[in-house]
Amino acid sequence: MRTITPTAIHRELLPVDFNLSTWESVLPFFEELSNKKIETLEDLNQFCLQRSELESYLSENFAWRYIKMSCDNQNPELQASYQQFVNEIMPNASVFDDEWNKKVIDSGFADQLPKTGYSIMLRGMQKAIEIFREENIPIFTDLNNLSTEYGALTGALMVDIEGVEKTLQQAAAHLESTNRKEREEVYHKIAEKRLSLKDDLNKLFQQLIEKRDLVAKNANFENFRDYSFASLGRFDYSPADCFEFHEAVAETVVPILNEQAKKRKEALGLDALKPWDKAVDPAGRKPLKPFETGQELLEKTIRVFEKMNPFLGDCLKEMVKLNRFDLDSRKGKNPGGYNYPLEESGFPFIFMNAAGQVRDMVTLLHEGGHAVHSILDKDLPINAFRNVPSEVAELASMSMELITMEHWDEYFENPEEEKRAKIKHLEDILETLPWVATIDAFQHWIYENPKHTAEEREAAWLKIYGKFSDSVTDWSGLEVNKANLWQKQLHLFEVPFYYIEYAIAQLGALAVWRNYCQNPEKALNQYLDALALGYTVPIKEIYATAGIEFNFSKKYIAELMAFLVEKIHNS
Repeated sequence: MRTITPTAIHRELLPVDFNLSTWESVLPFFEELSNKKIETLEDLNQFCLQRSELESYLSENFAWRYIKMSCDNQNPELQASYQQFVNEIMPNASVFDDEWNKKVIDSGFADQLPKTGYSIMLRGMQKAIEIFREENIPIFTDLNNLSTEYGALTGALMVDIEGVEKTLQQAAAHLESTNRKEREEVYHKIAEKRLSLKDDLNKLFQQLIEKRDLVAKNANFENFRDYSFASLGRFDYSPADCFEFHEAVAETVVPILNEQAKKRKEALGLDALKPWDKAVDPAGRKPLKPFETGQELLEKTIRVFEKMNPFLGDCLKEMVKLNRFDLDSRKGKNPGGYNYPLEESGFPFIFMNAAGQVRDMVTLLHEGGHAVHSILDKDLPINAFRNVPSEVAELASMSMELITMEHWDEYFENPEEEKRAKIKHLEDILETLPWVATIDAFQHWIYENPKHTAEEREAAWLKIYGKFSDSVTDWSGLEVNKANLWQKQLHLFEVPFYYIEYAIAQLGALAVWRNYCQNPEKALNQYLDALALGYTVPIKEIYATAGIEFNFSKKYIAELMAFLVEKIHNS
């Protein structure tokens, strides 16, 4: 039995009432750590624990600044608070990172630390030392500042639907309307708003590419892709593996997409399947409405988690007590959704833009999976043990989407509507893998060719998108929309190369669900045991603990796609 335990904030280095105001206010603690002598194994242990304490405090301080800014991105005070950390605290702190990594590695006692956890931490430190360059510090500051512009620009976009001003997320719900004329009008309104930023986003992206390429060159890498693989700690796979994944998806998943698109076109009785026909129910039934408000969504999700396991429900209940949710879509709020771990207090914050759709329901289940993961790992003694790689983090979230499906009756009183929701979600997964392959392949091209023009970028996008999308959808007259679809993917702007993880984890999640269908109790325990490891063992060992393979070969993908298609047909 797992139980929720409050996180006791224990500090040895920082005063309990310490409040970060300026770099000068926290500098003495950095200097104190730097001056500590490591003459015994116990000294090294203490240094690691106190470094973790300081970094956890700073991580949570930064987290709250980001959370508050993304909840109200038009507030200049919140923007200024976030920028202060990015421009003042972060650059100064990063200098100490390299010094402290070397202090640990060169201590003479690193090889005496326990293998579990520490070997992973030391491997990451060694890689960080190899790629650190002081001249990159101000460039990272510029990149952080530039990346926030994407949210500020896109978060302010609104469209008028029947006299009501709505966010793009709220407007997208109308694309499920059974009235095709309404769908087309809403599609064009959303597209027009996005395209109004086309040139601004191209200019912003060009600046990001140039600075990222400079970071890579400064660290003696051929390109930013290779630098990213090192900085992200991708020890378990290479760019060649990504290319293998791209080809496997093109060969095994895209044909299924074409088949699904043909069926949709025939079911809707259309001469041409347009982009605004992709979300509507093909049988002409009204859009599913699993909830009305964010509060209702949360209450239903807590009940779903409780049915799975009381511990899961308790995770979300404790977060409610701590006011760790902002769920409804509104003007002045960043797009997207996230679960932000809070390193000191232990219980994370969930942010999203709910607009009453099935996709929103799945988003909260997804972020809820991240939250459970954060809570399971919160008491690991070193922050490096809690900072899991994305391939593991997304396994937690995507698996939760699927293993909760047996309890989706909490969202739908009508069994037919529940069945529709499940089929819709499973079909969305079919589209996820090709879209991830598209974005990932696009990023490889971008950073292998950093000197490209905007026209060359558009041509590359269209070629890559064509490889991984269905050939049934008719884009005639919508060529400019298609050419700029990539601009809606915030990861390209804010977290480069963080996207292939979704595909790796999606495959893992399907395997977890397959196990769950055979033995729910065993599969759930394996899943939770894997998440509780944090990042104390290699990724492959975490996946093995979950009872699955770390594998994205063509054979494995084809096997899991066959399982998925069977579930769609039998739902």
